[in-house]
Amino acid sequence: MILSIRKGNRLPFKYIFLTTTCFAIASIGLYGMLSLSSKSTQPEKDQPPSSQIELSGLHMTTDEFQNKFNGAVGKYRLNGLSITRLDMKESSEGSGAFEYIFNDELRLVGALNADRSIQKISLYATGDSSQPTGGILLTAIATLILTTHSEYTYNDAQDVIQDIGLLDRDVNQLNFDEATVRNGLEYRFSIQDYNHSIFEITVAK
Repeated sequence: MILSIRKGNRLPFKYIFLTTTCFAIASIGLYGMLSLSSKSTQPEKDQPPSSQIELSGLHMTTDEFQNKFNGAVGKYRLNGLSITRLDMKESSEGSGAFEYIFNDELRLVGALNADRSIQKISLYATGDSSQPTGGILLTAIATLILTTHSEYTYNDAQDVIQDIGLLDRDVNQLNFDEATVRNGLEYRFSIQDYNHSIFEITVAK
């Protein structure tokens, strides 16, 4: 077509139309190839960092935890267990922890992920471990179970405690270390020594 134009020849319309169409198709194909090439060399913006993918935990913040805990306390009138303010502790690794002291014999500790979500909850109790577990410790354990399973009732929490074995009166408390798993979370109660016991909530492995 170019040679014909230079020679001054008159071209039929169909030649001009076909040439223009081929040029347009070739341009679109070239643009598509360049776009695919640029996307393959760029990092995915929507892809979360690997550190966030590997995070595991209870999928709630400290504020959400406190609100849910106090909500369970109010709903079932569990007097003396409300959390007023969590004591936050920072870490140089970017994670952290929190603590709340109910009384001289009962202390709550939580570990945080780097994104400030809760990774683990521990309830530390002091007292005579040779005696059956009861009183405020069992109530606090039930409240933590209700906090991590918002759809549970108090009877459901008692079922979890029963599965662990804490309601068995003939259990040898000094050699106690039992756990149960519910909906991906592990609930474990163990005796550390004659005066210390611990209840933990973690992600089941």
